[in-house]
Amino acid sequence: MLSDPLRPLTEDEISDFHRDGAVLLKRVIGREWVDLLREGLEAAFAKRDVLSEDLGSLRVDQFPAEKTPELRRILMESPIAALVGQTLGSSVRFYMDQLFYKPAGQLPPTPWHQDTCYYNLEGQDLIRAWASPDPVPREASLEVVRGSHRWNVTYAPLAGRDPEKDKAAQAEISKAAPDKPMLGLEAYEDWSYFSGVRDTRLPSVPEIEKARDSFDLVGWDYNPGDVILFHAHILHGAGARPDSPHPRRAYASLWAGDDVRYLHRAGQIIPDPRALYGHSPQTGQPLTDFPDVFPTIWSPGSHSPDGGS
Repeated sequence: MLSDPLRPLTEDEISDFHRDGAVLLKRVIGREWVDLLREGLEAAFAKRDVLSEDLGSLRVDQFPAEKTPELRRILMESPIAALVGQTLGSSVRFYMDQLFYKPAGQLPPTPWHQDTCYYNLEGQDLIRAWASPDPVPREASLEVVRGSHRWNVTYAPLAGRDPEKDKAAQAEISKAAPDKPMLGLEAYEDWSYFSGVRDTRLPSVPEIEKARDSFDLVGWDYNPGDVILFHAHILHGAGARPDSPHPRRAYASLWAGDDVRYLHRAGQIIPDPRALYGHSPQTGQPLTDFPDVFPTIWSPGSHSPDGGS
């Protein structure tokens, strides 16, 4: 059974999300969930698998809740689904999750990027929920380009093999079938961020860090118990910190509203959820066609808007 947030969302928080593409929700999940999140992230970090990858000192895991019951409880029982659903004003389905683990000491930056291009998804009702058991100061926390979720552009991913430099990659993307994913179920046996092919036909991410004053950037000091919601289309990154006394452990879950559809991307980087492959989804199919893979986790009216648990 889902728990409700510690407090109701305000109209300003909901409107800020839709206007800016991101919002910090302060003090919305209780200590018990923060403690469970810490336990789950540490348990997932200890269970390296084929979907774990080191990018310098940053460890990233895809679908960590599949191997960690604590994180599965976060998805299915914590207030996060309710926060997403109340912000969208629609039913929400869980799509996938990721672990981001930066060890104590020098926290590396996360380059500016957009999430949409990494997945076989399209639609407007796509929200990331970002939470951490660690305090994260503004300079090392998530930041976004305000309003960039409304720019109506999909940028090229930063990962993947470059078909302009790799003949094998060029051949793969030129033969991409419109009815098959670029990454098959075999990705769960042998995967990395460079298993796929980068679609260089898409525009490159703007060089935001070189011209920060030219963009309207939003960021926050983050404290455990807060949740950051941001639109999957928004440009975002994270800063560096040279002397963090503790790791920066982050959990990012991706949630879909009613308008989200499947899309075969020529430059797919992240595999589809494992259970989806058996359905052979086609471009344009709504995720509602696959209720066994993407069940409704929260719907309007299913919980009290008054907060509490």
